[in-house]
Amino acid sequence: MNTALPVLLLATSLVPALVTFFLREESERKRNAVNLAGAFAKLGLVVVMLDGVRRGEDYEFRFAFVPGLEMLLQVDALALLFVTLSAFLWLLTTIYAIAYFRGGSDLSRFFGFFSLCVAATTGIALSGTLITFFIFYELLTLSTWPLVVHKGDAKSLAAGRRYLAYTLAGSAVLLLAIVWLESMTGPVEFAAPSDLRRLDDMTLRFVFALFVLGIGVKAAIFPLHGWLPTAMAAPAPVSALLHAVAVVKAGAFGIVRVIYDVFGIALVAELGVGLPLAFVASFTILYGSVRALQQRDIKKRLAYSTVSQVSYIILGAALAGPFATIGGLVHLVHQGLMKITMFFCAGIFAERAGITSIDGLAGMGRRMPWTAIAFSVAALGMIGVPPIAGFVTKWYLGIGALQAGQTWVIAVLAGSALLNAAYFLPLIYRLWYQPGEDIVRADAQALERPLALIAPPVVTAAAALLAGLMAGLALSPLGWATLIVERTYWP
Repeated sequence: MNTALPVLLLATSLVPALVTFFLREESERKRNAVNLAGAFAKLGLVVVMLDGVRRGEDYEFRFAFVPGLEMLLQVDALALLFVTLSAFLWLLTTIYAIAYFRGGSDLSRFFGFFSLCVAATTGIALSGTLITFFIFYELLTLSTWPLVVHKGDAKSLAAGRRYLAYTLAGSAVLLLAIVWLESMTGPVEFAAPSDLRRLDDMTLRFVFALFVLGIGVKAAIFPLHGWLPTAMAAPAPVSALLHAVAVVKAGAFGIVRVIYDVFGIALVAELGVGLPLAFVASFTILYGSVRALQQRDIKKRLAYSTVSQVSYIILGAALAGPFATIGGLVHLVHQGLMKITMFFCAGIFAERAGITSIDGLAGMGRRMPWTAIAFSVAALGMIGVPPIAGFVTKWYLGIGALQAGQTWVIAVLAGSALLNAAYFLPLIYRLWYQPGEDIVRADAQALERPLALIAPPVVTAAAALLAGLMAGLALSPLGWATLIVERTYWP
């Protein structure tokens, strides 16, 4: 079973994807049942493996393409952190998308690629070799493009072209980095990385830079972020998926793998490449916040906020200290919970009340209280207000910066928090304190129906709050990130 479980985990989203493609458009109940069954099955397997990995169980599947070239799926603590997030949010996003698209067209195509996207994300998390990682990394690009262009209008198609231009260029650079490195070392396994110290330092620096450039496109680090705000032409469930579960998280996760499981923290420090990456991440954090402050469209503001927030993960990894690494890893979960909440709410505001601009939020807290509460909790968490999850991230990154002797990072975190407050607090003020115009709807309660549309952001907002309140528990996101660091990187 330990060999079969990684395959089963991948199959829980791959099989629903393949089945959904062959369902007729009118088969709504079958389509929904297949996708929800896959999501619940994935979550069940994750719960089983959380206990197993905590106890030291090994879950691994190998398949040889040709002699010397293997596909390796393995479930370590880091992989399970990412998979747990994607499994939990896939279930909620599926429920949300079913309610959001009710009565829409081309939904078999949409949900097929939606599940295929989650399968690719799961494969990236479970990848045990660079080649396996690259295969699923490319599958993620190919499965998310149809989601970006789902509406089929000119704006969506233009966003899709830009998305492909950025991501395929990044993939070419990533492939060059993999081929260059493995031509010198042979196949690289994350659990048993090659000894790279025998290679020329300058060559290793070039290869490291290529990895960061290739993967950094999906992580939306500056100046490789241009595709992300444009991709907001996609429907709200797609935006939520891109920002919280799939693409940007796959990029940040990949950079963590390269630093810790390909090069190793000691070699990264020896080559002197960690600090320049920390500078780039810090600039991206501040740049994304400044650009977010300039946006009047809600989804565009959230998109630039993602550009900023995802680089917290990269900053924590690049500082390469125990507390900084914990802060970066836990933010992979915390940012996912908070950001998906905000995109869910943005979709509800647009779909139920026709609101897409910040000015339109005036007075909506009284008309759509549950949606507004969820949005406000997530926004306060992004700023870093305790006890919401975002505070835990910034606290650990701050301690980690002092531990690594990089006191300048404190200024970056403080500046980012002030900028976060500058572009999120006005939204909260408009929701709760600014009077708004009457909405031409049957009644105020009708705005927060159906329940399947409203429940997901309420659940994720509550999860973000609980992740902060219960951070001391062993199975909290912080507890699991601490387990990864203590067991794997600083035993």
